[in-house]
Amino acid sequence: MISSASFDAPLVRSARNGDVRAFGQLYERYRRMVHAIVIGRVPRTEADDLVQDVFLIAMRQLQSLRDDGAFGGWLATIARNRANTWHRRSVEQVELTETAADAPQEDEEEARRALAAIRSLPDAYRETLAMRLVEGMTGPEIAARTGLTPDSVRVNLHRGMKLLREALGSTQ
Repeated sequence: MISSASFDAPLVRSARNGDVRAFGQLYERYRRMVHAIVIGRVPRTEADDLVQDVFLIAMRQLQSLRDDGAFGGWLATIARNRANTWHRRSVEQVELTETAADAPQEDEEEARRALAAIRSLPDAYRETLAMRLVEGMTGPEIAARTGLTPDSVRVNLHRGMKLLREALGSTQ
């Protein structure tokens, strides 16, 4: 099996030399992973902007990446740091509207509850579950993007789902 790193290294080298298309390919390859990491830490309304911030930071700091094959892990670290920075700098604002008094639709409330439960899990489980459940990534995709072994991803998903069920009060 060819690792993601072997595909990434030539793209990273090209992007470092100013190839915007190469960076675009890296963006397409990693945006779902970055989104999953970010959405596990910040409100949904902030996630898309932070994903863009992460890629802008990566583009600006690409020269500092020492191992071209380590792009995925390096990018994940930027995503985590950017989400943490958001929390330090932000004050949660709640917008009140005329419909604020109305109960949210059942599906939306369930999704919010599930996302809150995912956010309460340890990082390893939170990120792999968000990649799987929110972004729809497969186990092999998660392994390839994060640098984890397929077995580690499988264990994280299994244990994370168990904790998620407990957090949601389900015995399934």
